[in-house]
Amino acid sequence: MNWLSRDGEPGWKSGSDKVRSIFDAANETEADKRVEPAHIALVGNFSPRKCGIATFTTDIFEQLRDHHPEITVDVHALDDPAYPLAYQGIAGTIACNDPEDYARAARQINESGVDAVWLQHEYGIFGGEDGEMVCHFVDRLAAPLIVTLHTVLLAPTVHQRVILEHLAARASRIMVMSRYSRDLLQREYNVPAGVIEVIEHGAPDRPFGRQEHFKAQLGLTGRKVLMSFGLLCPDKGLEHAIAALPAIVAEHPEVLYRIVGATHPNLVATEGEAYREKLEALAAELGVSDHIAWDNRFLETSELLDQLEACDIYMTPYPGLQQSTSGTLSYAVALGKALVSTPYVHARELLGNSVGMLIEPGSSTAIADAVTALLGDEEELAAMQRRAWARGREMIWPRFAESSARLIAHARAPRPAMSPVTATPGLSAVFAMSDATGMLQHSIGVVPDRRHGYCLDDNARALMLMNVAEGLPAAERMKWSLAYAGFVQYAWNADLGRFRNFMRYDRSWCEDEGSEDSNGRALWALGQTRECVPDHSLGEWALDLFEQALGAVDEAGSPRAVAFAMLGACAVLRRDPSHAAARARVESGGDFLMKLLGHGRRPDWAWFEAVLGYDNPRLPQALIEAGMALGREDWIGDGLATLEWICHQQVSARGQFRPIGSESFHKPYSYLPFDQQPLEAQAAIEASRTAWRATHGAFWREHALAAWRWFFGGNDRGVVLADLVSGRCRDGVTPRGVNGNCGAESVLAFQLSHYAMAELAELGPLASTGPLASGGGWLEPARDSLV
Repeated sequence: MNWLSRDGEPGWKSGSDKVRSIFDAANETEADKRVEPAHIALVGNFSPRKCGIATFTTDIFEQLRDHHPEITVDVHALDDPAYPLAYQGIAGTIACNDPEDYARAARQINESGVDAVWLQHEYGIFGGEDGEMVCHFVDRLAAPLIVTLHTVLLAPTVHQRVILEHLAARASRIMVMSRYSRDLLQREYNVPAGVIEVIEHGAPDRPFGRQEHFKAQLGLTGRKVLMSFGLLCPDKGLEHAIAALPAIVAEHPEVLYRIVGATHPNLVATEGEAYREKLEALAAELGVSDHIAWDNRFLETSELLDQLEACDIYMTPYPGLQQSTSGTLSYAVALGKALVSTPYVHARELLGNSVGMLIEPGSSTAIADAVTALLGDEEELAAMQRRAWARGREMIWPRFAESSARLIAHARAPRPAMSPVTATPGLSAVFAMSDATGMLQHSIGVVPDRRHGYCLDDNARALMLMNVAEGLPAAERMKWSLAYAGFVQYAWNADLGRFRNFMRYDRSWCEDEGSEDSNGRALWALGQTRECVPDHSLGEWALDLFEQALGAVDEAGSPRAVAFAMLGACAVLRRDPSHAAARARVESGGDFLMKLLGHGRRPDWAWFEAVLGYDNPRLPQALIEAGMALGREDWIGDGLATLEWICHQQVSARGQFRPIGSESFHKPYSYLPFDQQPLEAQAAIEASRTAWRATHGAFWREHALAAWRWFFGGNDRGVVLADLVSGRCRDGVTPRGVNGNCGAESVLAFQLSHYAMAELAELGPLASTGPLASGGGWLEPARDSLV
């Protein structure tokens, strides 16, 4: 293999796969060139910390500030409390080893209403094993996540792989700085190609050919200057460059090798300056000490650039070949330096096409041959410098800033599309999921998935929809009402006095007794059928089964099972106020919820439980309806107060509905933003309708509207879930976008939400003029300890 080849081996040649500048104007449309105002949070090490990540994060901040002032950047700097630094002009710091501080910072970022969060990732900069605390941090972020992966390992440990895969699953966009890293993410980590963007490391835009001027400033006139820069440690391979000096000096005695950079602080902490002293001893042993200038400092960028300009040849003799990014290599190319480097990832991609020389790793002879060849051929040296400078024009800061602005634009959620509340969804999606047995549970995309069969929960909801659906011929309504009612009837296990829930596609039951919640929901559907069904005979059936099944939740400990049963009983009481059994169920359920609230409520957590689960608004909704049915003003008041509180938790700083994520379940006094499910929007809308009935307060209509808009892109990812024509609804919002499946629960949640919204719309136009934080004091900040 010809390691001295200026093009590198064939596998390294860029060819047609050459990284093109994203700033290529020939491929841009006018829409591409426009950058809308944006607000982002930037997370990573930051100046004055002295490390490559800090320099890069600072560069992002400064270049966006200088070239795209329409993008507001809040910096959240990772900080080590053991070595605190004085930061200037940042939004805050994050103690890198403190899990609670990550939670606090995530809450701060969420409440700032940013359009995206841009995270710089390297395993060593976050707390925990392999920096695992970053996972808990990103789990709490609601805005679209951009991750710059500074290292993508070919052979990670199991734990390192778990961390990177977790970040990839959360990210709306992943930025890498090499094609190799892009390909590795796709091949080894199964990251979708559409999520990854390759943006080369930025570099300064300075005139070409000024080395003599800067040599004079450093007192180096007449010298041929070689240079390496970086935090001094064994993985820089400097001993090989020093070992090459005798051969180089023999032919070019005017050579001076400048080794610039402080010793790596981790190395200093373990062995002091022993490594630097070892290198100095090697130079003395080889008799080249007078040809080496040591600058034991971490240079600020401006001084580093001046020193780079003074060199003729820049060397990166790194022994490890996996490094995918080197900021100083990018700088040296952009400044028009001749390059001699081992073929690590970034060097292979950047120095192809004769931009630089790639040499054999660990070989002082290869270094000596490359350097003496260049210094002995001034014409070729100058030509290589010009090629490097030309290649560097593709990476200069204005172009990097433009690529960064596009990355942000690609990641941020699009503006929501609004649909009229009065437009009635079609029912084809409901019937496509249904057969003579009932409604199937799940789908794969839009196709029903028969493998999972049916469940009582969904058929109870489907029956409730048939009771209120409009524009449906009587015969069609009765056909499907009887199918869903027949499932509910068949689910009743009279021997046990309980409903079954899950049924296989072959109509065999998976269980003899369903969950408490499914039993409560069945009672709710029966009560709502008694109240709302147009057909008298079906209403009589519903009341009869309701009375038989009331005991199914007598000993229920689930708050939601109790609430669902209460809602069914309240529906019966609205039709028949003298129904004693329904009244007793409402009384016992109200007492149960009030006791829960008495035990669970605290100043910063106005809730029934220490955790938030699914269908949260149903608990206060049941308490409000119970209070209205029994004339209990105290129940109404506490129901409104707790509903008010949960509404506040489910509204973002931008006024959008943000339901409690399913990942929150079972996490005491905390909640996470994903995954977001249609069931939660339905619960918010229907509970708000109940609260409006109790108060006629405008706030409740506004909150219901925010939840309705969630279906049409008014969510954290700007994705549209609902389709009015078919009545279909996707299964939710994930960190990366939409869950494309259309299960029964989601379709029915959207359908039933429409009818609740239609009732609220009858009162006049529904229009929100801004964030819900203007809601008469009901939405004052109350999340100091919550994320």
